[in-house]
Amino acid sequence: MLFYDCSTAPNPRRARMFIAEKGLTIETRDISIAKGEQLLPAFKAVNPRATIPVLVTDEGTVLTENLGIAAYLEAQFPEPPLMGRTADEKGLVMMWNAIAEQQGGMPVAEALRNSHPAFADRAIPGPANYAQIPELAQRGLDRIGRFFDLLEERLSDSAYIACDHFTLADISTFVFVDFARVVKMRVPEGHAATQAWYEAIKARPSAQK
Repeated sequence: MLFYDCSTAPNPRRARMFIAEKGLTIETRDISIAKGEQLLPAFKAVNPRATIPVLVTDEGTVLTENLGIAAYLEAQFPEPPLMGRTADEKGLVMMWNAIAEQQGGMPVAEALRNSHPAFADRAIPGPANYAQIPELAQRGLDRIGRFFDLLEERLSDSAYIACDHFTLADISTFVFVDFARVVKMRVPEGHAATQAWYEAIKARPSAQK
C-alpha cells in the first residue's frame, strides 16, 4: 500500500490516526498543500481531484476519501474494530462521523478558507479556484460554536462520541475540534465533558501522529 499524506491538514490526519490505531506501517509520501504540490501533474496523475488523503491499495485501487480508506482498512484489518461491531454500532459510527464532518469539519473549513490570505481564490479544495466569501467565514465561526454545544450534550451522556468505545467517529471529531484552533476557536470554558474527552483522545499515541 501507499499512503499520500499532508502533515499540516486535518483530513489526512484523520486517515493517519486510523492507520496508527490499526497498528499498521504503510509507505507514506507527504504532499505539501502549502507549496501547492497537490495541484502538480505528478500528484494529479494519482488523484485528478487534487485532494488528500489518498490510499493506493495493494490491488492498485486508488481511494481518495476518508470513509473509503477507513472502510477498506477495517475490512482488511478488522482488529481493533473502529467502525462498530454490531449493526447498531456501525450505524451510530457512520451517523456521528457524518455529524462531525458536516457540523464540525465543514464550518472550520468555511471559516478558514474564506478568511485566511493563504486561501485567496482557493476557498474550496480541488482543481478549480473559487473566490473567498467573507460572510461564510463568519457563519463558520457561529456553526463551530454550535458544534461545541452539541458535543457537550452528547459527551455528558457518553464517554465516546458514537459507542461505548473509541471509534472512527472519535477520530474525526477530535481532529476537527483540534483544528479549530486555526480560526481561534477552542472548547469553551464550562464544557467539562468535552474537555475531558478531548484530553483523553489527545493522550492516545495515534493523536501524536
